[in-house]
Amino acid sequence: MRSLDDLARVLGRIERRGYRAYREIRGAWSTGDLELHVDHVQGDPFAAPSRLRLRLGQSAARLPEDLWRSRVRRTALQDFLARAFRDAIRRAGTGRRGSGKSGLLHVDAGGQEVLERTAVRVTSAWVETRLSVGLPATGRSVLGSEAQEILCRELPRLAEQALCWERVAQDEARRLVACVENQEHVRERLDALGLVAFLADGAVLPRESGASDRPLRRDAVPLRAPEALRVEIEVPNPVDGRSVLRGLGIPKGVTLVVGGGYHGKSTLLRALERGVYAHIPGDGREGVITVRDAVKIRAEDGRRVEQVDIHPFVADLPGGRTTDAFCSEDASGSTSQAANIVEALEVGARLLLLDEDTSATNFMVRDARMQALVTADREPITPFVDRVRELYERLGVSTILVMGGCGDYFDVADLVIRMDAYVPEDATRAAQRAAAEHPTARRTEASGPLRPATERIPLPERFDPSRGRHPVKIEAKGRDLVLFGREAIDLRAVEQLVDPSQTRAVGYAIQLARSRWMDRKRTLREVLEALEAALDAEGLDILDPLRRGEGHPGDLARPRRYEIAAAINRLRTGTFLTP
Repeated sequence: MRSLDDLARVLGRIERRGYRAYREIRGAWSTGDLELHVDHVQGDPFAAPSRLRLRLGQSAARLPEDLWRSRVRRTALQDFLARAFRDAIRRAGTGRRGSGKSGLLHVDAGGQEVLERTAVRVTSAWVETRLSVGLPATGRSVLGSEAQEILCRELPRLAEQALCWERVAQDEARRLVACVENQEHVRERLDALGLVAFLADGAVLPRESGASDRPLRRDAVPLRAPEALRVEIEVPNPVDGRSVLRGLGIPKGVTLVVGGGYHGKSTLLRALERGVYAHIPGDGREGVITVRDAVKIRAEDGRRVEQVDIHPFVADLPGGRTTDAFCSEDASGSTSQAANIVEALEVGARLLLLDEDTSATNFMVRDARMQALVTADREPITPFVDRVRELYERLGVSTILVMGGCGDYFDVADLVIRMDAYVPEDATRAAQRAAAEHPTARRTEASGPLRPATERIPLPERFDPSRGRHPVKIEAKGRDLVLFGREAIDLRAVEQLVDPSQTRAVGYAIQLARSRWMDRKRTLREVLEALEAALDAEGLDILDPLRRGEGHPGDLARPRRYEIAAAINRLRTGTFLTP
């Protein structure tokens, strides 16, 4: 392995040469315990930045073993170190030094959620940061002296500041690791406690604004559980000197969240949506923990639906069209919401989260007056109110539903939480009294018993990632769009994607699943289970189809199987076999 002094000499020699001369710096360079790996050199200063890895031996980093001894702790420590490196870049004030992206440094660190990422990797031998660097140029000529400053001096300083235990904010590191470990411990306990979610006393649910995911600091009302719903859960790391968290436990079954407008109903549900992920200390939602298999369901006008059995919710359509293998290039609000539910159940969802604000009205309920005017023999839709109890009693799938305008759900709810100025109250008995005093005249419209979702088999040839001369061309455009080969996958309605790096990983996950496990025999659930097992065993690095050896695996964050399935179901070329 060549030294950083050798790298400096190469950069001096190619000063002012054409930009392609930077290819000479590919490879590994070292100084002491630090290695610099240049895995990819950009083609010109306006292209995507070059990919580099900084690897520091544990003899110099000295990261305490207790902080990475388990998978959960390792993920949390790696998250902390990525944030520390990003902060060190900001403090250093590095910026553009020439044309295009010259001089820009970037590491893929997180926001409010703590996700498994490829940005930092910790092992017993070393710690490694994967980053992007814009190699400096003027026009399209090499700025070797500027590159020397970045690669040979700035990056070693950043590695020392952000990867050496003696230089990082040790208390903050331990706090984040302990906080994440507590959240995952509670999540693992929920099922045994008969719960689908837990919200700790003191949690702050409102966000700073509609455009910010940071907590509201001013006038925020900390959550406090009503006595009837208060539970206690022990945690491995004391919080404010206590080893027990107290808060609101939401049990399995059908839970209704009601209240006036602007009193916090949807805010509560959004916190539960994000509660499938761990959060950083101080976010306000680090005490909001939801089971892993919770899926937000909404109407999605215009989405493609392919071979989905929506018959439990939408029976035979006019003209004799059956719905046991429903297809549409432009689904309505009600049919798309039905498909979203069935697709989530197909891959293992155990908790559905719904908000009336983003649901199709005719899918949620038909009142007695509408039933009298449009009789059941003329209406193919079975409203959700007539299926929600069956989902739990037959399939074991719980539901948390925000509803402010329809009391018909009082008859089917196990628990009713009323939000009053962001304070939750147990209103179950009051709702039962209201239902008894004001009985509904509507009739149940279920057309036969609810049956498990029909599992489909994806056809690998219909998930083609190629474009032009590229056998694999996958790009994420923000959080809501994946370009997969020649097709665009619209993920705007997939609300539990929280990071563009997750979206990028979704695209690569489809390609990996296609190449390894889509064999015209395995169902979609089986394909995704195999994918998850591989990610657990081999790590996220395997998602990058262009990676060679230990090369930089790209900026990836782990998505759940439900968001991968959502993307597969929205790919307009995707095709499935049904039994």
